[in-house]
Parts: sequence; C-alpha cells; structure tokens
Amino acid sequence: MEELIDPITADTNLKINNPYKSNIKMRIKILALSGLVLLAACTNKPKDKKAELADLLKQQSDLNTKITKLQAQVGGQDSSKSSDVNVVEIKPGLFTNYVQIQGKIDAQDNVMAYPQMQGTITAINVKAGDHVGKGQVLAQLDNSVLKQNIAQAEAQASLARTLFQRQKNLWDQKIGTEVQFLQAKTNMESLQKQVAALRQQSDMYRIVSPISGSVDQMDLKLGQTAAPGSTGIRIVNADKLKVKADVPESYGSQISTGDVVKILVPDAPDSLNAKITFAAKVIDPTSRSFAVEARLPASKTIRPNMTALLQIVNYQRKEAISIPVKSIQKSEQGDYVYVADKGLARRKNVKVGATYGGISEILSGLTAGDKLITDGASDLEDGNRIKVIQSGN
Repeated sequence: MEELIDPITADTNLKINNPYKSNIKMRIKILALSGLVLLAACTNKPKDKKAELADLLKQQSDLNTKITKLQAQVGGQDSSKSSDVNVVEIKPGLFTNYVQIQGKIDAQDNVMAYPQMQGTITAINVKAGDHVGKGQVLAQLDNSVLKQNIAQAEAQASLARTLFQRQKNLWDQKIGTEVQFLQAKTNMESLQKQVAALRQQSDMYRIVSPISGSVDQMDLKLGQTAAPGSTGIRIVNADKLKVKADVPESYGSQISTGDVVKILVPDAPDSLNAKITFAAKVIDPTSRSFAVEARLPASKTIRPNMTALLQIVNYQRKEAISIPVKSIQKSEQGDYVYVADKGLARRKNVKVGATYGGISEILSGLTAGDKLITDGASDLEDGNRIKVIQSGN
C-alpha cells in the first residue's frame, strides 16, 4: 500500500511529483498569508472617535457616582460634628480709603535773625531755649562810631531847634524877615532828619527777633564778627506747626485744598485730623510730585522735623459693605467667604474693591444682614455644620 505524504508536515526537501498535492499545498500557503494580512489590517484600523469619547464619558460618570457615594458616607460619619466659628452681622456703613504719604513736621514760623550790618559782637542778650518776643534785641554789634556821630548831630539839631524857636518868636512879633524864619525852620528839620537817619543806621547793628518764639539755635560768641546772611540766631514758634509732604502726581486729581487729612506721628503718641491748607498746582519736574501742607494745633510732644504720615482721603462710599480681610479666601475661581445659614456654612463668591487698614470693600456677593464667618472659616467647606461661639455686629 502506498504511503501518503502530509502536504503541511512533509519535508520541504521532499520532491512531490503529484500535481494535485502541489496545488493543495499552494492553496494552504495562500490562505495562511491572507489570514496574516487580514489580522494586520484589523490591528492597524483606527478607532472610532465617537466611540472612544462615549467610553471616556461613561468612565467619568462611574467615577462621579463613586465619589458622590463616598462623600455621602463621609458626611454621614461626621454629621454629628460641627466647627466652632465666630460670626458678625453685616451692616452697611461708611468706607474710606486713604493715600498714605510720608512727610515731616515744620514750624509755621521758623526763621533766622541776621544783622543788617557787619560788625563785632559786643553783647548777647539771650541763650538757646529762651522765649523771645517780636522786636526784642538778641545781640548787639559794635556801633561806637555811629553813637558819636549821633551825639554830634543831636547837638546840632538842638541848636537849630533853639534858633528856630527864637526866630519864630520874632516873626510872630513882625520882627525880621520871612526868609530868616524859613531858613531857621529848614535847618532845624534837616538836622532832625539827619539824627533820625543815624539812629536808624545804628539800629542795623543789632540782631532783632522778627517773630515771637523760642531761641532754637545760638552759635554766636562775644568778640565774633557777624555779617548779614552768614551769622544769625534761629527763632522757632513751636505753637504754630504744620506738616509738609510731597504727593505723587498720580493723585493730583484726587487731592486739593480743604481735604481732610489724618496725621500720624510715629515718634509721638499723637494722632489727629486736619485739613490741607495748601496744595501746589505745579508738578515738580524732577520728583514728579506736588507739595501739600496742613496746619497742626500746638502740641508738647510734636516738634519740628519729626517724621509724619499723612493719610489723605481719596475715596469714600456711604452705605458700603465692608468686611475684615482675614475672612476673605481665594481660589482659582475668585474670592469667596463663608456665611452662617441655619447652622451650616455656605460659601459665597464675592467681588472685592478697595482695601485699607485690614478692611475690604465688597462690591457684590454679600447683602446687609448676612452672618459673615470671620474666625474658623479656613477649614470649612460648603455645607459643613457649624457652631457659633461668638457673634458680633
């Protein structure tokens, strides 16, 4: 019996002379190759985008369902717990924003008293710290030569006055001529004016206080030569003070004479309100600022050249809702706060306006009567149970 050869397992080196068997083997190879091509085509076929999106949405829905169940379980476990918070009832009121500028205290009357003539100091009548009055002689310069000239001129003026009086008596009796009377009168008046001029010149050798105040600087010594504009005595009236500051030009349209200003002096326990008495109209081209001044009342603790902080009102709003800055929290979606509502914490998104002194103006998101959570809000989430331990207005 003739042995049949398997076309698949047969040795490739075996020669097959049967044409039928060769045809079967060829078909088997073709089918195998076709299967491989079909498998590769199925493997590289692009996925349907809609089907892929539907699959992802289904996964998301499943995850959201699981998250909701877990949150409910956690909430149920902690439903008996509550957070202690402090709340404050929101009430509309005045909100004020300030521009804070650094300045300095200066005396309204702060001057140097100089001599009008050059000379040697022969007398000093005051010392540093003394209170002086307006017109008081502070120091005397050597004017001995002028004194002699004044004495001589006074003697001549006295003789001229006697001669005029006698000539006048004669003229009253119609004795003598009118010319003699007029000459005597003119000579007397001329000598009197000469004496007055010499006395005025002698006064220029004195250092006189132009204001009432205290001697703040005294560097003169006896025998020292004093000259106009170089050697003098500083007089300060500490009863009339003012504060001066330079305000950036960006606030030029917001600050003017008469505006209320709050003045803080860091080195003195004084804080007071005043009004701007002067606001320059011209911008300094170097500093790009303009000068302002405000008068201050007399104070024993405030002295000239002290540093002062000017808080100038640049914005006010009546019936504004303002809250502490510490109660405002931030997120990627914006600012928000928590309010107390029937024992639960409720999150409210807010729009914040100006902020000053730890207080922020709320433009939207809150209304009058809301119970704002001020302390204990940092660990809260929307819907958490709360316990109010302190409530204020």
